[in-house]
Amino acid sequence: MTVTRLPADPTDADVDHWHAVLRAAHLHDLPQSVPPPSRTDSAGKLRKPSARTRTVHLAVPAAEGAGYDGVATLVLFGEPDNRHTAFVDAFAVHPRARKHGAGSLLWTAVRAELVADGRRSVSVLVENGGPGEEFARARGFVNALPLAWYVQDLATALDDHPERPALPAGYAYAHWSGVVPDPLADVFARAHDDMADAPVGELEQAAPAWDAARVRAAARVVGERGGAIHTAAILHTATDTVAAYTEVVLRDPADTRALQYDTVVVPAHRGRGLGRAVKRHLMGVLAAERPGLRQIATTVADENGPMLAVNDRLGYRRERPVGYFQATVPPGPAGP
Repeated sequence: MTVTRLPADPTDADVDHWHAVLRAAHLHDLPQSVPPPSRTDSAGKLRKPSARTRTVHLAVPAAEGAGYDGVATLVLFGEPDNRHTAFVDAFAVHPRARKHGAGSLLWTAVRAELVADGRRSVSVLVENGGPGEEFARARGFVNALPLAWYVQDLATALDDHPERPALPAGYAYAHWSGVVPDPLADVFARAHDDMADAPVGELEQAAPAWDAARVRAAARVVGERGGAIHTAAILHTATDTVAAYTEVVLRDPADTRALQYDTVVVPAHRGRGLGRAVKRHLMGVLAAERPGLRQIATTVADENGPMLAVNDRLGYRRERPVGYFQATVPPGPAGP
């Protein structure tokens, strides 16, 4: 049993083998109500890294020579404030190959990459109570940021909230798909910086510094991976700034469940109901532009009371607990 590194431009067969592991592990470990990843999403992540990162894709070839027994993606952050840490974006072992050493072999390879690159810590999003948590804890990971998945049924939420809220004087709605319009790029980037006060628990990852180039690059990556990003904003007309925004991503345009990304209200504009208003505005945009969309899913930290309250009013319901688990490098026990 060996570990192989995928090339920067993997073949279609590589993508098929990789996706087969992710899909099989998902169907085995998660409730049937949680849609599995699409091949479009798998191919996009393998072929297009996130901005300002270096990504390593590792796989354990199956013993019979067809496909993979396990796969892992390690994201090595490039900005100076996060050169000490990294993120495991994927780590899955095919159910048929579990308890035979594939996971331990993959983790040994990931740990070697971390040590070689001088990383002091690493994090991963783990489902609570499942085989992933057991595996992670055996290797020295602890839950640094408890959170949970919440899911909104879009049609039901719109029925319950048929009108978008009226805004206070001096504010206006805006929305766009894909890359931010040029006139808003700089003020949109400044609003992104206000994510810095979001709860991070004990995670050692610093909030990135945003500028117009970065927000454009982040949106382009979504499109280049085959997905779509939709953004709604509330503009403060007196200062020509972004007072609030929210983003939703479909990793595959055919998806029936979208992912809520950032929702931010700039501190100077809080207390006016803008968080709920901007999210409700985007719900209407999505219903009109994505008629096949059924659900929006998001993760929220357990300690983020304001966002939990906003989502509760908009019909989000808790689906399952997860956590950002973190370990030092080199981590503790190698595990079984």
